[in-house]
Amino acid sequence: MGLKYYNLLLIFKLSLVFLSVLPLSLSQTVEAPSPAANSCNGVFLSYAYSSGTKLKPTDPTHQPYRFESVLTVLNNGDEELKSWRVFVGFKNDELLVSASNAVLADGKSLPANVGNGTFFAGYPMSDLKTAIETAGDLSLMQVQVKLVGTQFGVAAPDVPLPENIELANDGFVCPTASLQGKNEMQVCCTKDPKFKTNDTVDEEFLPRQSGDLTIMYDVTRTYDSNYWAQVTISNDNPLGRLDNWKLSFDWMRDEFIYTMKGAYPYVVDSSDCIFGPQGTYYRDLDFGNVLNCNRRPTIIDLPPTKANDTTVGLIPKCCRNGTILPPTMDPSKSSSVFQMQIFKMPPDLNRSELSPPQNWKINGTLNPDYKCGPPVRVSPSQFPDPSGLPSTTAVASWQVVCNITQPKGASPKCCVSFSSYYNDSVVPCRTCACGCSNTARTCSTTAPAILLPPEALLVPFENRTAMAKAWADLKHLTVPNPIPCGDNCGVSINWHVYTDYSRGWSARITIFNWDETAFPDWFAAVQMDKATPGFQKMYSFNGSALELNGVNNTIFMQGLPGLNYIVGETDGANPQKDPRVPGKQQTVISFTKKSTPGINVAAGDGFPSKVFFNGEECALPSVLPTNNSNRKGSTTVLSLFIAVLVFMLVQQ
Repeated sequence: MGLKYYNLLLIFKLSLVFLSVLPLSLSQTVEAPSPAANSCNGVFLSYAYSSGTKLKPTDPTHQPYRFESVLTVLNNGDEELKSWRVFVGFKNDELLVSASNAVLADGKSLPANVGNGTFFAGYPMSDLKTAIETAGDLSLMQVQVKLVGTQFGVAAPDVPLPENIELANDGFVCPTASLQGKNEMQVCCTKDPKFKTNDTVDEEFLPRQSGDLTIMYDVTRTYDSNYWAQVTISNDNPLGRLDNWKLSFDWMRDEFIYTMKGAYPYVVDSSDCIFGPQGTYYRDLDFGNVLNCNRRPTIIDLPPTKANDTTVGLIPKCCRNGTILPPTMDPSKSSSVFQMQIFKMPPDLNRSELSPPQNWKINGTLNPDYKCGPPVRVSPSQFPDPSGLPSTTAVASWQVVCNITQPKGASPKCCVSFSSYYNDSVVPCRTCACGCSNTARTCSTTAPAILLPPEALLVPFENRTAMAKAWADLKHLTVPNPIPCGDNCGVSINWHVYTDYSRGWSARITIFNWDETAFPDWFAAVQMDKATPGFQKMYSFNGSALELNGVNNTIFMQGLPGLNYIVGETDGANPQKDPRVPGKQQTVISFTKKSTPGINVAAGDGFPSKVFFNGEECALPSVLPTNNSNRKGSTTVLSLFIAVLVFMLVQQ
């Protein structure tokens, strides 16, 4: 009995040794690709529906169903596929709950609505090698993404397949995916012979990409259990901007932030570590000094008073209250930098095991919306030494590219009103231009905004009703019942065509701040499709013509010294009866017609086609002022100009 037991134990130990020396490709279970992949000499994609069940609650018009499917990406080409990205055209209002071996390339965290289609990026295996360099090892050539989610309305025996699948990497073309039975669709994507690139096959990393905003994640020092990373946020869009930026991302391998310099977590919290696996592993670590253990932390900038703080400051380009200006305004203030010390968890406890966080997102206050892609491994960054010594090279670097986008259903944060010397009335901002959150009010969210007298622009919308009705009676205008809702915009801009004569014309722009938040170092921009080449001068702002995407149609403006700060809304002189007073700035802009022959100012060429404030595109009126009134000028409009100047003098 003893000998038999000894022999069994010996066989068991030998088996463990044998398994431990097996190559990774043999010790892991890798499903064989579809037979159709054998005829593909490019990148083979397949989407296979596995199973689905009906979910509660029962809803005949919008019934939810669970779905499980597998997305396969196989590199059958002769070059390594770096940072693979695949588009899946979901079309059944899908809510994706989990995805193995991939993340959403637009920075969303799961669960996420993907009903209009979504891009997947590889994680942790972002690069797929070739059969040539791996001797056909599928574990290095292929990735399979197991998807679980909810779809609506497609019941058995029908199958909720996507509209299409295609490779999103540059330099590839994909035909329309074909069906393989009822449950699978496949496509073979090949290299585009017309695509030209400066990359060489031998390059180890992908080239750095350009975007509206780029974030560099550079590992500067690394140890077995932790490392230091420097994060650099760079604004590359001439009209992009961030104020009070907030940066968030997902740790994928139980990492946590021990300390920081140049920025700080929005919430200091180590409880997730204390009650999680981190507290079990790091028994001797004082978690009272740990800054943040959230899986998705939010990082904010520090105030300028912390710039020279020996504990959290002393980082170049840090501590600016979260303001990142466009490079056209001040290149020295167009980036922000901070550093983090990150602790890792098993099995990543060696110096070379480095994994950047995923699902990056950044936003500000009254700023554009940015959509960020996944981190892409690029060549290590170089950090010049101020002393003149040779530059320091990062251990590893990743780049996140973010671009300005307009989310579906999102409302602007600013709006524009139009007026002119040839019409007494002002065309106000559109009804609910920046959204109507309180629809229970007794106002119409769909009725068009009614014309206003110019002086009404100086008072909050809720105080304009009597003025608007009196003006409508005077001008014999129809007033909807109920009256239209307000624009609900924190910032409104009035563009007034001031003069028009044979050799030139002028406009006046007035910026109103209806929020309590002030705007230091503000800027605005207008796109004039025909008038920009004739731009001459601004009288209270610093203005310049700006060429965007090769087109000279934008005028960029910012306040001169002493006028570069727009205060927030304040109480009137007598708060008991006077309405609140907005912060405001105003200037006159002159144009010449010499460079723009044939321009018709009154017909619409004197009004902008786009207006931006602090990078945010503002809502425009749907109509222009009509040329049917006193062409000698409006005394009411002149009174607005004088009233604004008086307000500005009083505030100073």
